[in-house]
Amino acid sequence: MPQTSPASASAPRAVSSRPDCARNVSAVLGPTNTGKTHLAIERMLGHETGVIGLPLRLLAREVYEKVAARAGAENVALITGEEKIKPAEPRYHVCTVESMPQNADVDFLAVDEIQLAGDPERGHVFTNRLFHARGRLETLLLGAQTMQGAIRDLLPEANFISRPRLSKLTYAGQKKISRLPRRSAIVAFSASDVYAIAELIRRQRGGAAVVLGALSPRTRNAQVELYQSGDVDFMVATDAIGMGLNLEVDHVAFAGRRKFDGRVHRMLTPGETGQIAGRAGRYMNDGTFGVTGECDPFDADLVAKLEDHDFEPVKILQWRNSNLDFSTLEALQNSLNEIPASHRLQRTRENDDVAVLERLAGDHEIIDLTTTPEHVARLWDACQVPDYRKISAATHAELVASLYRFLISDNGLIPEDWIEKQVQQAASTEGDIDTLANRISLIRTWTFVSNRQGWLADPEHWQARTREIEDNLSDALHQQLAQRFVDRRTSVLMKRLHDKSALDAEIEDDGKIFVENHYVGQLHGFRFTPDTHASGAQGKAARHAASKVLAQELARRADQLVAAKPETLALTRNGAITWNGEEVARLEGGEDGLKPGVQLLADEHMNAPDRDKVIARLRTWVDHHISQRIKPLVDLAAAADLDGIARGIAFRMVENFGSLKRDTVAEEVRGLDQTARAGLRKYGVRFGAYNIFFPALMKPDAAELLLLLWGLKHGAEGGLDPYALPEMPRPGLTSVTADLTLPEAFYRACGFHVCGGRAVRIDILERLGDQIRPLVSWKPDGENAEPPAGALGGGAFKVQPDMMAILGCSQEELNGVLKALGYRLERRPVTPPSANAPAAPENGEKAPGEAPPATDGEAPQKEMAAEVSDGETQSTEPEYEEIWRPRRRPERRKRPRQQDRAAHSESHGAQRKSRQADREQAGSTKPANDKRGPKKKRAAPGKAQPKPAANAGKRQPAVDPDSPFAALQGLKEKMERDMQERA
Repeated sequence: MPQTSPASASAPRAVSSRPDCARNVSAVLGPTNTGKTHLAIERMLGHETGVIGLPLRLLAREVYEKVAARAGAENVALITGEEKIKPAEPRYHVCTVESMPQNADVDFLAVDEIQLAGDPERGHVFTNRLFHARGRLETLLLGAQTMQGAIRDLLPEANFISRPRLSKLTYAGQKKISRLPRRSAIVAFSASDVYAIAELIRRQRGGAAVVLGALSPRTRNAQVELYQSGDVDFMVATDAIGMGLNLEVDHVAFAGRRKFDGRVHRMLTPGETGQIAGRAGRYMNDGTFGVTGECDPFDADLVAKLEDHDFEPVKILQWRNSNLDFSTLEALQNSLNEIPASHRLQRTRENDDVAVLERLAGDHEIIDLTTTPEHVARLWDACQVPDYRKISAATHAELVASLYRFLISDNGLIPEDWIEKQVQQAASTEGDIDTLANRISLIRTWTFVSNRQGWLADPEHWQARTREIEDNLSDALHQQLAQRFVDRRTSVLMKRLHDKSALDAEIEDDGKIFVENHYVGQLHGFRFTPDTHASGAQGKAARHAASKVLAQELARRADQLVAAKPETLALTRNGAITWNGEEVARLEGGEDGLKPGVQLLADEHMNAPDRDKVIARLRTWVDHHISQRIKPLVDLAAAADLDGIARGIAFRMVENFGSLKRDTVAEEVRGLDQTARAGLRKYGVRFGAYNIFFPALMKPDAAELLLLLWGLKHGAEGGLDPYALPEMPRPGLTSVTADLTLPEAFYRACGFHVCGGRAVRIDILERLGDQIRPLVSWKPDGENAEPPAGALGGGAFKVQPDMMAILGCSQEELNGVLKALGYRLERRPVTPPSANAPAAPENGEKAPGEAPPATDGEAPQKEMAAEVSDGETQSTEPEYEEIWRPRRRPERRKRPRQQDRAAHSESHGAQRKSRQADREQAGSTKPANDKRGPKKKRAAPGKAQPKPAANAGKRQPAVDPDSPFAALQGLKEKMERDMQERA
């Protein structure tokens, strides 16, 4: 839209601002909750005709409903900028102050909240009514005490009536939103803050009603009804709550003190703060006010003013000339710029209608169209359309310009098809809260247009149409607000609880609990679990409501469990005891590892006698369950026929949950006689080469229970949660890769022996030892000339496939197990047979002159490297075979004291014979105390005896079979054999 500078206007001049006669004017002044509005209604109904002007459309609707209920709807008209309900011959008019009929000839007239005459935005309208709105018989000006001085100066003949507050108002300080008392109103100053606070209250306190000035009366009434009916105990509102909304509010909490007044963000004045705080405490009920959220506490001076209702008087009233000159556009601008003559009055700032007029006055097209006083009046009339949408000043000016063009057209009416298109844009009820609120703002514009006289050909049709759309949008918005900010289930429960009404609660067979047909939670075993969607006040209400049936149901279930069959109970691997599939208790560690405690999982609604009898029943079942699953160990723990060393070993077995490493009790085992051994074997104990254990406890069920019992007793010591232990090896596995972050005791409780990086089931490890033992003990003789597979004589053996098969592992993994068991590995090259070489001797004996096998301690001699030709070094690398031997460790035993020798001579003699047998199985007949090395073989007659190498007595580093030095070593040995053959 093209614009130029505004039309020039002459300098403003002062005009007379003389009010009309005030002989029948009474000013009823006082703080909030003094009954001023109620007084005005009563006084109006005492006259034949009357008009009352109210500051808000919402309040006008509320007063209209009260008056219509008493005088009859056919006698009462409602007139606001967006709504008109006008019977044929109304006696009473309820209006917004801006919509009060001019020059009304009525007996009674009242203007509410007259102190708004000092408001920069709307004050000039209230000042105009102060000066010119009169009833024939009686005029009431209702407002705050702060207006007394201004009214006395401007209306010297007015009467003054003071109204004291009916209740006391007290400052309550700062409170968290979660701790605000019931029947509280929280005041914020932006829609986003209102929504955020309402959302928080919904989560913590069950729900809140929401009131904003932009809501339609229908939506506002529905929200207020939520609060007034007790469905919710909280209301979140803007400062619109301070303008006469009569609610049952006990406490007002300020979430902020800064508001946007249409131009700037500013702090509330003490008078505005008092107007809002005064909503607390209606009629004779005292009220409190305070702050919440991020609002700073009030200082002592402000608190004193609010409690005593002592505020600075209104000194200046806003004024705008109402006697406008429509002769030309310039004359209209000049008349709007006139200033008042009274020192009590101040020309108001540029409001929206004047701002739009100034913008359009700079448009050449509008200037050309505005040529007559009627056109000027029409333009000013169009500028009165409020900017409900608040998009931008330019957008609003374009809308006003479009309306003005229609109004000065040939028929002077807005086209039906054009307004139909505009109205249709707001007809949809789909969308979220903000979308619906924006559509309501849009339809309010067309509601205002439809109520302007002479703008439409069929105004009644469009008034009905826009009203219907606004009502539909209002209902949809109310539903959205209730759905977002109110939990219906919680609100019903809270209301019935506060009313102390009897609640209808019932429990279904599957444990679901319903209160007033609302699902509130479920009973699992002996514990009540509230609905997962219930939190804060909702969860509290659900638990409180469900308590009615919980105590009775828990007592019934306790009796059922005590009489339950054993098969209905079960113990999980995590230590939970279930009854019919529902967890009712769990085990807990105690002094005795085989007798854990029982912790009942029950709510406080279960009484002590029922708890005791349930725990006793569960403890009996647990003891029986353990005695059946690990019977050998339980029997051993209770054995009364063991004594001495056998009893000590039994105690250690129980303490270690069924297994012991043999080397940890080697001394004790040596001290056992055959009778003591037989006594332990009677209980299922097996003495293995590596472990002492119970073969019966290697089964998965027993191992799982033993792991659980170990976890309860010692799991926390190893940094493990006894109720969330790692998975034990799967049943059927004979060995697994060991997790070295877990304590070794964890695997032993599972029945596994940790060998290096692998954990082998204890009974399988003993089977491995049974396979190795005959290979180590084999030696050639006349009757045993054929060696077993893998036996090499002299205690040496080679790994066999059967060994890897029973462990279910690779050879490399088996090598780690063997090393962990104490076996040592020798690697020697495999010499290919030579055509000229003599036949290999039988029974594994070495041929004369054959080099000894390479061991880990040997290293190639570097001196031979220079003698080997390049062709020889490229020959095929020799193959190696791995040979295992038991590691020899000398036994260091203290000599027995002289007085003990006789007592232990028989036992020691048996032990010496056993050790001698072990040496004979290993191929050695040397006495135990013979520290001499093996005898050297003499050279054959006629043969030169080779000199010992200079470093023969030193241990050489191991040779990497893949290095060139290993090849050189093989070639060196081959050359030595060739030299011997030639000799």
